[in-house]
Amino acid sequence: METTSRAGAEGASNAVGASNAVTEEEVPAARRTVDGYLQASFPWYGLDEAFTGPRWLMPVGTAADGTVQHGSTGHGDEPLIRGDSGGDKQRFAVVVTVASSPVRRSGDGTGVLDATTVSSAAWLAGSGLLAFTWPPQLDHTLRDDWLDQQTETAFELADDLDGPAWSVLSLPVDGVPVPFHYRESEYGWVLAGSAHGGVHIGAYGRGMSAYGLGFSVIADIATYA
Repeated sequence: METTSRAGAEGASNAVGASNAVTEEEVPAARRTVDGYLQASFPWYGLDEAFTGPRWLMPVGTAADGTVQHGSTGHGDEPLIRGDSGGDKQRFAVVVTVASSPVRRSGDGTGVLDATTVSSAAWLAGSGLLAFTWPPQLDHTLRDDWLDQQTETAFELADDLDGPAWSVLSLPVDGVPVPFHYRESEYGWVLAGSAHGGVHIGAYGRGMSAYGLGFSVIADIATYA
């Protein structure tokens, strides 16, 4: 379903290496992240101009050969782990853009990568939401068990978009209504659908209603840095 393993999707790293003159540690993290987005061969999506709050970037996800496969643009408060002070009061929406790809050979030639689909976007959005919503009453020992269990559930839900856990929500993408698979939980909401530019869109959020959101191509990704 996804371009990388589930562990790889959660831990996708920045695709930018160090230059000859400056080490990666000396380059601001925001600049490294923007450079990763600029390496992509597909358009990035975010909330449309109706959203006037803060915008920010998360690291891109790459395939084994370094090709950029997906990334997430944030809107509103940069999310904290729910157990942290004020985490429940945050308002944010994160938009995940996933390159649409067919089944293909891996970069090292040793295997085959699955095609990316709407389920890929749903999985990345669901696992992204979990990263910031673990129950505050859990200690760090129990958190890993909870996260493993919930992550497996998110994967199964993403693989069954026609199942009863999902409803259909129509939202504009570049001004054109697009049907999205949508679900809510006590931790927030998740949705996933396809855009017109050869990409799939996932999104997750808390404190901001998904109803009434709109998505559009980002003209200048640097405005998110």
